[in-house]
This record gives sequence, structure tokens and C-alpha cells, in this order.
Amino acid sequence: MGGDHGLSVTVPASLSFLKQEAAAELVLVGPQELIEAELRKHKAENHPRIKVKNASEIVKMDDPIEVALRRKKDSSMRVAIQLVKDGEVHACVSAGNTGALMAISRYLLKTMPGVDRPAICAILPNQKNGPTYVLDLGANVDCEAEHLHQFALMGSALFANIEGNPHPKIGLLNVGTEAIKGNDVVKKAGDLLHIEHENGTLNFYGNAEGNDIFEGTCDVIVCDGFVGNVTLKSIEGLGRFVRNVLVTEFRSSLLNGLGALLAGKALKSIRQRLNPSRFNGACMLGLRGLVFKSHGSADAYAYECAIRRAHEAVRRDVLLRISTTMAELLQKSKEHHAVEKTNTENGIQEQETV
Repeated sequence: MGGDHGLSVTVPASLSFLKQEAAAELVLVGPQELIEAELRKHKAENHPRIKVKNASEIVKMDDPIEVALRRKKDSSMRVAIQLVKDGEVHACVSAGNTGALMAISRYLLKTMPGVDRPAICAILPNQKNGPTYVLDLGANVDCEAEHLHQFALMGSALFANIEGNPHPKIGLLNVGTEAIKGNDVVKKAGDLLHIEHENGTLNFYGNAEGNDIFEGTCDVIVCDGFVGNVTLKSIEGLGRFVRNVLVTEFRSSLLNGLGALLAGKALKSIRQRLNPSRFNGACMLGLRGLVFKSHGSADAYAYECAIRRAHEAVRRDVLLRISTTMAELLQKSKEHHAVEKTNTENGIQEQETV
């Protein structure tokens, strides 16, 4: 029910997804009459792999978190996440209010051990024809260094289990590569990640700049939610801008049009690679359940991509894998810090004795 378009996008996206995935089942959550009416428009009211779960309320895009969490207890968003908690579905996909989705998910599902705040992680393409994982993309506007440290652990665990690389390169998004650059939070986070690199818990590259996202310098880029969300929206806007400029220029004259016709195959490939909709569907990492956030402005194709990303995460058993990897990373980190603390205390005692 959420996002800018609601059922006019989510229902066609669901039907298109089910055509491609013969074994998948979907539960559409919201006012039953409205959903069934939309299904009838597509002659799918009796679809064998679609169930409708009634919810009497809808979280609006401008609803405060307090309203979504405390007052609208029968909202489609809350009912959908409750289905995840109860084990009736494997994952939830929503294009609704991001703050509300995070708050309700955190309240109902709780966080993994050792995780203070969940983070939104999305995948972006790079020049090496591989993925760059970026987090956080909007869940946590204000972060402490410890939160960025946890994001790095979660991002590393996700990349390792999805991409099969046990030691992904982690970068900390900053205004420069030098260690002296950035605010106090980023500097402190860099110190924490350097420690994890030295003890072998993480493969920390160091500070990364914005251009490193697409150059593929790092496998995982870590930042706070404010910087991440602005970066993501800027990237999406640029992609649409470049695509529109190409279309406008090729239509501006007969000669340009002929050139477009001759380069049609290459242009189609470029358009596909620059289409931000392909990467729609960001995972909310750190929760004890799978929740995926779609862009609110997503069209049917983009929303289907979000559903597909959630389906792939379920198929790969990502939740269990991340939980296991996170537990191993956190234990290794704790053991190292315990040793460091003991060594420090022993050093102090030796100095006092002298």
C-alpha cells in the first residue's frame, strides 16, 4: 500500500514476478477490498499463488514514526512485518515510509546480538563489472563511531555470503583518503576499523571517496544514513539525467537519429546499465528477519526488482548465514579487545611496580 503509487505498482509487479518464479508465493497485505479490486483489473483475483491478508490501516509517507508505531497497529506495514515474525512468510518488501518501516521492524523483529542499529544496504554497479555494497542509506541519520563499526561488520558478512568472498574490502566514506580528514565520528570509526584490520577481523581499505563507489575500489562502502541517502539519490538522479540527455540528443536531428539506429544495440545496453531501477530493493541489515525497502517512487519494474532481491535472499538463506558470520566476527573482535585490555592493564601494573 505504500510508496507514491501503491497498488497500481505493487500488484502488476507481483504478477510479473510470479510469472518468472513458478515456485514462489506472495501475500499481499492491505485493505482486502482494494487489493481484490486491483487483482480483478488484471484478471488475477483467483491467482493460486497469491493470498490477501487484510489490514485496516495504511501508514502514510508523511506519518510520524510515533503514529505508525503506536497508533496504527493494524497498518499493512505492521501486519506484513508481523507475518515475518510469526514465520508465515520468509521476507517483507515495502515501498512505504522508511522511518516507520525501520521502527516497526526493529520493534517487532528485534536486532541481532551485538547490533545496536539496523542499517539499509543497497547494491550499486562498478567499473569492474561487480557490485559495490553501500550502507547505511537512510535508516540512521545520526551515528556514532561504534555504529559505523557495526555497519562494517554487517556489510562484510552480507558480501561474504552473497558474493562468496570471505574477505571483502571495506571502505569508510570520507571527504579524503588521508587519516586526518573527516569529522570526529568518522576519524574514530576509522581507528576502530584499523584495529579490526590488524587483528584480521575485517579487510579494511581505509578512507574511500565518492568516486570509489563506481570505480570498485572497495567491495563495501560504509557511511551514516544522512550521507548515504543523499549519495544514493544523487546517483539515481544522475543516471536518469544521462539517460534523458542521450534520448533528447538522438532525437534532435535526423543525423543523430540515424546514429542512434546504428548504435541501437549498444545504446540499449547502456540504458540498461544506467537504469537505477535494476538495483531497487535495499536490505535492512541487523534484524532477526528479512525486510527489504523499495524506493517510494518505484515503478512496477523497479518494485519487481525489489521482490526479486528479497526472494534471492531467502533462497540463499542469507539471514542464517549473516547471523552466523556476524557472531563469528563479533566474537573475534571481543577476544582481541579483551587481549588488548589485559595487555594494557599489565603494562600499567608493571609501570606502577617500577
